[in-house]
Amino acid sequence: MNGRTIGNWTSHNWINPAMRAGAGFVGAAAGVLGLAGTAFAGTGQPSPWQINLQGAASPVMESIHSFHFFLLVIIVAVVLLVAVLMAVVAFKFNEKANPVPSRTTHNTLIEVLWTVVPVLILVAIAIPSFRLLFLQLDLPKAELTVKVTGHQWYWSYEYPDNGPFGFDSMMVQEADLQPGQPRLLAVDNEVVVPVNKIVRIQVTSSDVIHSFAVPSFGVKIDALPGRLNESWFQATKEGVYYGQCSELCGKDHAFMPLAIRVVSEADFATWIEEAKQKFAAGEAPARVAANENAQLPAAR
Repeated sequence: MNGRTIGNWTSHNWINPAMRAGAGFVGAAAGVLGLAGTAFAGTGQPSPWQINLQGAASPVMESIHSFHFFLLVIIVAVVLLVAVLMAVVAFKFNEKANPVPSRTTHNTLIEVLWTVVPVLILVAIAIPSFRLLFLQLDLPKAELTVKVTGHQWYWSYEYPDNGPFGFDSMMVQEADLQPGQPRLLAVDNEVVVPVNKIVRIQVTSSDVIHSFAVPSFGVKIDALPGRLNESWFQATKEGVYYGQCSELCGKDHAFMPLAIRVVSEADFATWIEEAKQKFAAGEAPARVAANENAQLPAAR
């Protein structure tokens, strides 16, 4: 099996190439049925008519992809088995083919099988799911810490390992979007992290419950008032990765995106020095008033 070492823990893909091929066959069949023009998934942000998970850009998300395809193979196998059994019953035991119905009421072998087989399937699902939960929740030794605070309706970020500075990150209004910036996802101040470094995120809230979620990193953790939750990610590809608040937090919940820019280690060191000067002495913005008075675009 292929694996990736993270600290003292090795992650594994839990499905063999045959299972991946089976899942790919299912996707190809969907294309034949009329979804050939559909984007299966982009990386970093949603794709039009997306029918799959966003592309993986972290070890956790790679494991989520593997588990997802593993479950897809099991689901397809179960559906095909049930469909075949129903067809057999319909054609072999209909009134015309079997005018004298059987009076059988019990079959020990069948009853044992339909009890044992589902249990074995659940065990096969439980083992990799527990491994995935352990990978997500057992934080490896961090190389960078980012503190995230949710507000109604924007995010604030601090870098406690890199100096006493922090900044707010608010959605770019549609009229102010630059070329290449996605609507409802672009922000004025992006989080910047180095590639291939383990980043610990400490998440809290100043008002109501929010949820910090970045699909391509496999990160989703609640921001609770008065509580500090922790999670982590290790971005394996440079680029910009978008997420949103995933907990209904008020009337502007849909306008609370987040953006993480992954850069090289050298570019990150340069950004840190610039951020210390840009944000350390900056005046605190009129946060709530700015959000309340902004003309937010209608969600589509």
